[in-house]
Amino acid sequence: MTWRQCVDAHGAFDPVAAARALRQARQAGRTLDTLLSDSLSFSLDDAYRVQDQVTALRLAGGERRAGWKLGYTSAVMRAQMAIDAPNFGPLTDVMLLDSPALLAGIALQPRVEPEIGLRLGRRLTAPCSVDQALDACDGALACLEIVDSVWAGYRFTLEDNTADGSSAAWVAVGPSLPLEDLALLPVALSVDGAEVERATGAAAGGHPAVGLAWLAGQLAAHGRALEPGDLVITGGLTSAQPLRAGGRISASFGPGGSVTVQVGRPPASS
Repeated sequence: MTWRQCVDAHGAFDPVAAARALRQARQAGRTLDTLLSDSLSFSLDDAYRVQDQVTALRLAGGERRAGWKLGYTSAVMRAQMAIDAPNFGPLTDVMLLDSPALLAGIALQPRVEPEIGLRLGRRLTAPCSVDQALDACDGALACLEIVDSVWAGYRFTLEDNTADGSSAAWVAVGPSLPLEDLALLPVALSVDGAEVERATGAAAGGHPAVGLAWLAGQLAAHGRALEPGDLVITGGLTSAQPLRAGGRISASFGPGGSVTVQVGRPPASS
C-alpha cells in the first residue's frame, strides 16, 4: 500500500488517515509490508499522534482505557528488535486476559514475553522518583505480554512501532507478586513446557519502577497522568518468543517458580 493518502492537500501529515489504515489492516487480519517511515517524513511525535488516533477508534468502538505498556526497557528486547530507545502504548480492557488465557481474536504474528505489571493505587504525576513511583503502586502482577505487530515480519523503526501502539495486543494477567525486591525476582520463560530463557526483574531498566517513573514523565509531556487502577506492564524481561497455533507459553516467577502465568493459542483451523 501507499501512505501518500495520509498527506493532505497542503502537504501536512494526517494522523487520522494513518490510524484508520492501521486499524483496518489489523481488523482484517492483514500485515503491512510498507512502513509509514518508508513513504513519509515521519517523526516520533507524529507516531504518538497516530497512536492516539488508533486509541480513539478503539474507544469509540466501546473499549475502555486500562493502562499502559512499556516497550524496549530491557537490553535483550532492544537487541532483538534493533530498537535503541524505549516507547509506550495504551492498554484497553479487551486486551487484558485472565491467566491461563487462550487467544480468541484475530492474531497476526503473536510473540510472547514475560513482564512485571505494576498497578497504580493512586494518581502519579511527574516529576517523580523511582521510589515515589513504586510507592504509588498497590500491587505487582505476573504478566505475559502478547505482542502482535501489524508490520510484516516485525520489520519496523521505533516510529512505526510506536504508531502501532508498541505492538500491544493482549496481556495475560496472572497472580500477585510481592512489591519488595522486584529487581531480584527471578523469571523463567517456557515454550510448550520447555524452558527457553531466564532473567530477573532487573532486566527492565534495573528495576520495573524505573520505567514507571519514565512513563509518568512522558505522559506529563502530553498533559496526562497515571491514574488509580491503571496497569502498567514494565517491559519484556527476556526475548519475545513466537506463539504458534496450538502452542502455549508460560512464565514462572519467584524462587522455585512459585507464581505462574500462561497463554495458549487455538490450533489452526483445517
